[in-house]
Amino acid sequence: MNDETGHRPGEVAIPLPETFDAGLYFIGRVRTPWATRGACPKNGLKTDAVCTLTVDAPFAEALQNVEGASHLIVLYWMDEAARDLALQRPRHAEGSRGTFSLRSPVRPNPIALSVVELLERDGATLRVRGLDCRDGTPLLDIKPYFATTDARPGATVERAGTTPR
Repeated sequence: MNDETGHRPGEVAIPLPETFDAGLYFIGRVRTPWATRGACPKNGLKTDAVCTLTVDAPFAEALQNVEGASHLIVLYWMDEAARDLALQRPRHAEGSRGTFSLRSPVRPNPIALSVVELLERDGATLRVRGLDCRDGTPLLDIKPYFATTDARPGATVERAGTTPR
């Protein structure tokens, strides 16, 4: 059961600093079929939906040669996420977990990352497959995905997140 803050039992909120350490520029918007956070898939592998990355005019030139990549790393700002939880309680877990051991959008800097398949470029828009965010989500960055340097085939995560390494 959630309390009046919307926190689950076992979750711990922290006071956030009064000022920010850095600034950033939204470079565009993500267009998806999902109007609300609740409607979004759990991750981009759970859907075949084609989504669009719309890059704002000042940054459009930065898309030059992007078609050379079959897949892209997309960074976006989960602007509706809470930012104050140090401990969270995932719905599937019996106890709480540290924010930095989770892929939840709830984090001090709600930056999300997806590896997407690039389907097509049309000017300043990219049609992609593999996103999991709400329509209108602010776009932070686009990078080519290099299987030779980005993939870590031996990487593991103990699902419950309770076994120390």
